[in-house]
Amino acid sequence: MPFYVSPEQVMRDKADYARKGVARGRSCVALQYAGGILMVAPNASSALHKISEIYDRIAFAAVGRYNEYERLRQAGVTYADVTGYQFDRHDVTARAIANWYAQQLGGIFTDSNKPFEVEIMVAEVGATPDADQIYRITFDGSVTDEPGFVAFGGQADQVAAALKELFSDSMSLTEALGAALAALAAPAGSPAGSPAGNGAQSELNAAQLEVAILDRARAHRTFRRLHGARLEELLAESRSAAASSGSGSPDAASSGPSASASAAPPSDEPPTGPAPGAGDGTPK
Repeated sequence: MPFYVSPEQVMRDKADYARKGVARGRSCVALQYAGGILMVAPNASSALHKISEIYDRIAFAAVGRYNEYERLRQAGVTYADVTGYQFDRHDVTARAIANWYAQQLGGIFTDSNKPFEVEIMVAEVGATPDADQIYRITFDGSVTDEPGFVAFGGQADQVAAALKELFSDSMSLTEALGAALAALAAPAGSPAGSPAGNGAQSELNAAQLEVAILDRARAHRTFRRLHGARLEELLAESRSAAASSGSGSPDAASSGPSASASAAPPSDEPPTGPAPGAGDGTPK
């Protein structure tokens, strides 16, 4: 006779297995700023993306095993397109897509011998900041509404703790990018927002980052990738602002974005977008 294993033990083993797989990836963050929603992920690949577009005003980001969440991304695009075609484009919302993802991942976690090693985020930009939506969906189908910002994958708890101290309402794009980079660089056990970050992540340059926004000022398709000269400019502005705010006192960087870290209004930003022929997906 086969050995008996209690259902509780089976579920516990599945959760531990999936959690370890997700933790091997590098954390990603998404946060609101005055002009929309910013998403930042460490990613050296220019073809395999962690951040992608799902629908007109909805974006998808993921951490974990690439082939698994790429299947989820493609299925989500199909679900959104079919729903918009059968009903109305306004019926396609981040909440509906997040609930659909939760059902799919919950069924896989319960019925399959091997759960998906993924953690995903779905965000929708609204006409006003109060209408923005950010959802986090874990490997077991749990879905949570994350107001303002979210960190997922890797050392998400430490990154979220740092981002909580750095985040504030109505930040500019430059300030939001600086807060995201500081949170991603914060090592476990260090003061949140400290300039001294993880050596592997504190020196991330444009080639090692994947950055995208949902631009509130644009109609219909609001998803834009920030890369090349525009991303280099934003990185230089955010780092110079962090340096000037940290020159007054060692704890200045943890007090939030500096007033001197000003940037042009989001409506004045030049158009950005994916390079022609760029693919979608991402490694861990």
